[in-house]
Parts: sequence; C-alpha cells; structure tokens
Amino acid sequence: MTFSRRDLCLLLPTAAASLGLEAQRTTLPSKAARFEDLRVDRDGANEFRPIMEGETHSGCPLEVHETLLAPGGMPHPAHHHRHEEMFLIREGIIEATISGQATRLGPGSVVFVASNEEHGIRNVGTTPAQYFVIALGKDE
Repeated sequence: MTFSRRDLCLLLPTAAASLGLEAQRTTLPSKAARFEDLRVDRDGANEFRPIMEGETHSGCPLEVHETLLAPGGMPHPAHHHRHEEMFLIREGIIEATISGQATRLGPGSVVFVASNEEHGIRNVGTTPAQYFVIALGKDE
C-alpha cells in the first residue's frame, strides 16, 4: 500500500495520540479574582499583578495583568511582538506610542496594538497610572 505525504499528515495526529504523545492542553477555568488577593510583583516603583494566563476553550492564548506605573515610568522600552495587546486605562495619564505615533490617554481610554507593531507606554502624569493589559495570542 502506498501513502502520499497528505495521507501521512492526516494519520500523524492519530498515531501520536495512540503513543501518548498528544500535547496536553489546559483550558482556563472560570474564576473570580479579588484585586486585593492578586500577587504583586515590583520593579522599582512600578507594580504588576498577574491575573490569568492560559488558553480559551477555542485554543486562543490569553494573558491578563494589571500595572501601576509610577510618574515618568515605563514598564519597558518600545518593542514589538507577534501577539496582539489591548490596554484599558483606569487611572492617570499615559502616553501610548504605536509605530511612532504618540497619543495621550486618560481614564476609560483603550489602546489596541496589532501584531508586530512597535509600541510603548509611559506615564506622563504626576500621579501613578493604572491600566490592565489583555494579550491575545502567542509569540511562538
């Protein structure tokens, strides 16, 4: 019997599963997280709270965290990556730069950064800026 490459590609997942090589995928469970119970990571005067990380039921990688950025602070230099990000500004005044275009934003504002666009965020106010980040996808 002769198999084409296509036939082999169709059989490969079944063969891997029968050998116990199937990748283990965990889906994010439903949960409620109280802000005061979240772990706090610090980098100088900036604070970061991881909220969740995993995959949705459809397999979309999802990561959510909160940042409290000190006046004049940046979480890191401008950069780009494959996954998309959304920033939800809760307090303070930030400047979001996407592909060289800077925009000042306050509470209630939203920033969306498409895949591979260079971007950065900086607190341009005189008080701490608080925002939430929702990252969709992976960089691999």
